Amino acid sequence: MLFVIADLHLSLSVNKPMDIFGGWDDYMERLKKSWKEKVSSEDTVVIPGDISWAMNFEQARADFELLNQLPGLKIILKGNHDYWWSTVSKINKFLAENGFNSIKILHNNHYAYGEYGICGTRGWINETEEPADAKVLAREVGRLEASVSSAVKKGLTPIVFLHYPPAYGGEYNRGIMEVLHRYHVKQCFYGHLHGANSHKKALRGEHDGINFELIASDYVQFIPKQVF
Repeated sequence: MLFVIADLHLSLSVNKPMDIFGGWDDYMERLKKSWKEKVSSEDTVVIPGDISWAMNFEQARADFELLNQLPGLKIILKGNHDYWWSTVSKINKFLAENGFNSIKILHNNHYAYGEYGICGTRGWINETEEPADAKVLAREVGRLEASVSSAVKKGLTPIVFLHYPPAYGGEYNRGIMEVLHRYHVKQCFYGHLHGANSHKKALRGEHDGINFELIASDYVQFIPKQVF
């Protein structure tokens, strides 16, 4: 089976307790319990960003040891708080050197899952007038297109996983949405939004032929959501 859950915010080596926020009490134990109950070693779990609060690989090691020990193949992509993130080659070296062989990186590529292609990128905040934001968004749009097109070229049906929401509060990331529509993407999962107020404004359900689902950890109660 294929599962998805974003925003794990693991913090075994840094002092960043999420328990201080409403709904996050004892969240790592809740996550481990629900994960082991639902996910088997034959399953795949996509984690769209904000995996660890670590600032570097050394700090991230304990979090990745925990993640690697959980059942299933984990496919991860970058979130806005993944400060440990580096180049793909350096991340792959870190994973290999530590024996974290159940974790794979989604970055400008895709992974086949039956007839489907697991695709995605971090995304970015809703469009602003700031040139710096426009530059980052353009780069993320390019990464999403590279990921989705690589799956389509293999004859796979793309499913998109993002960290940032492609729409929020009536505003749209037009570049991201344009890629989704052009490649006829039917399913899009995203995280990033926390707290009841943000959850209420989240884009959910079918819009213009695409089914959008929020899968931030606190929204799904720290239970990996089954995609298939």
